Amino acid sequence: MLGYLFPGQGTVRVGMGAWLRRRPVARAVLDEVDGLLTHPISALCVRGPLDRLVATEHAQIAVTACNLAALAVLREEGYEPGVVAGHSVGELTALHAAGVLGLADTVRLVETRSRLMSRVGVTGGMRAVMGLPVERVEELAALAQAPEEPLVVGLENAPGHVVVSGSTAALDRLTGLAADADADKIVPLSVGNAFHSPLMAAAVPGWAEAVRAAPMAAPRVPVVPNVTGRPTEDLDVLRDALIAQLTGRVRWTDTVTVVDALGLAVEVGDSKVLAGLSRRAGARCLSMADPGTLRRLAREFAA
Repeated sequence: MLGYLFPGQGTVRVGMGAWLRRRPVARAVLDEVDGLLTHPISALCVRGPLDRLVATEHAQIAVTACNLAALAVLREEGYEPGVVAGHSVGELTALHAAGVLGLADTVRLVETRSRLMSRVGVTGGMRAVMGLPVERVEELAALAQAPEEPLVVGLENAPGHVVVSGSTAALDRLTGLAADADADKIVPLSVGNAFHSPLMAAAVPGWAEAVRAAPMAAPRVPVVPNVTGRPTEDLDVLRDALIAQLTGRVRWTDTVTVVDALGLAVEVGDSKVLAGLSRRAGARCLSMADPGTLRRLAREFAA
């Protein structure tokens, strides 16, 4: 069985999607996405500048466009997933791959999500803590936060790779605490705000309205939502999880474990980040950004 993993906005870079444009089926999807957007994204992906591309309102749709295009390549090759998941905004492409959302509705929801999140006043940020277990990072985050200065674990990316999200003052305190606790390193993330934390609460009402208004069908295959890390085919659970994801934790380590137990994972997009996180978790994951992946899939799933 194949499991599809779709990357999120932290994987954007200038030049992304170049290999996809060499595939007619992928180029057609990228052009279709451009046609659905208020502001087409392809030129920004190709030429940058980077500071505009990584902005929330552009990054989320850029990575989604590449995810959708890479999915089209796999479909053209005759592959279909048995389970799907997406990292943060990648969860929307996972829902499309499972048949829950049509392509146009996927693009519109991502555009809405990015707009709502970018409009939240900048009140914090995110930092990766390397080399400490998630339980220890949770303890340190609890010590670092203060009234009106929340700090939480926003992403469990892999063993020893935990991202905290919250107010800047609390992040500064956490950095000192983590260093004293012998963390390997603490890395500030180039993001626009404290995603997957309570500081995103202002965007939730508009996001919930958009999600509940979007046409959705029952999934054809199980989906592993970020906030639960458990596979489900319950449409109500998927809808609620998509709403909760804005302020909730991305339980990616659990997600990778689930998908790895079911079959071979493929990172579907123009990124190798999720493949790397999977290796840290002891799981196997190919990447569509690797030119040899389609050949390997052909060998693995030869009739």
